Amino acid sequence: MCCCLLLRNQEPVAKNATPWTDHPMRHQQVLKYIEKIARTGSLRSAAEELGITPSALNRRILGVEEELGVEIFERHPAGLRPNIAGEILLKHIRDQLADMDRVKSRIADLSGMRAGHINIATTREVVAYFLPDLIKQHLTEFPAVTFGVNLHERGGAENSLQDNSNDIAIVFEPMHMQDMQTVYAGPQEMFVVMSQDHPLAGRENLHIYDCTDFPLLLPKRPEGIRQVLDEVAAKVGVPLEPAVESNSLDLLRLMSQDSLALSFCLAINLRPDLDKARLVSVPLHLGGVPAGVLAAGYLKGRTLPVAAARFLETVNKQLSTRFG
Repeated sequence: MCCCLLLRNQEPVAKNATPWTDHPMRHQQVLKYIEKIARTGSLRSAAEELGITPSALNRRILGVEEELGVEIFERHPAGLRPNIAGEILLKHIRDQLADMDRVKSRIADLSGMRAGHINIATTREVVAYFLPDLIKQHLTEFPAVTFGVNLHERGGAENSLQDNSNDIAIVFEPMHMQDMQTVYAGPQEMFVVMSQDHPLAGRENLHIYDCTDFPLLLPKRPEGIRQVLDEVAAKVGVPLEPAVESNSLDLLRLMSQDSLALSFCLAINLRPDLDKARLVSVPLHLGGVPAGVLAAGYLKGRTLPVAAARFLETVNKQLSTRFG
């Protein structure tokens, strides 16, 4: 991956200059520059995404470091990462950007524009079908709203709310609920996905021991689906020996086509057009193990921007309607 380090042989910033505090909007712009570099880990990549030259971005960051009197990034061959001072600054930056997004969203709401940007942290079970469909519907009604959808491993989505890098989280089997204000939490039914001509395709429901006679296509740990399947198998004392493990749920589903292999899916990710892929689904009996929980919420104590709060209301309504 191509990366570009901050260079210190550029022309110096004037001593009297205040490159990131002399104007409120310029201040916000430089904050976004720093946050973008932290996200990408590369000066060149950040500059490309921001639409400016690496040298111009370099000068802005050097100006900030000169004003602060310390470096804020560690420079190394693989790219850039915030040092301790940079992490402190980055927390301030994300708080400031979140506050500005909230202000802009409220102003837009008052003016009838209904605009704003929404950052969503989610997991693979949600992003494959439910979330894209919901976002498309929302954009039809509120075309001025923009979205950032950030995929996390299990446990990471809730944690990402802490620094305001994401506004809301929609996750299956959350691991860190203590700081998350939940607006929806409900169980998710599990299904076995298989080829239309599979020997188990005509069954009304299946137990996990019915499945172990066939090749298993399983999500990698610590994915929420795998967590539930491991608990179900452990309770009845049968081993789960995957023929294929992957963190791509789409890949596992497609590998069930025209084969004896079985994959697994939650109700939220159960596509209504499975028959077009020559696949069917059969409910999996969990044998007394509690169904995994799908949760949606935001950071406790935070006041969400209007756009994010409105979308979260829509999420709650859709999930409550579909799953009770």
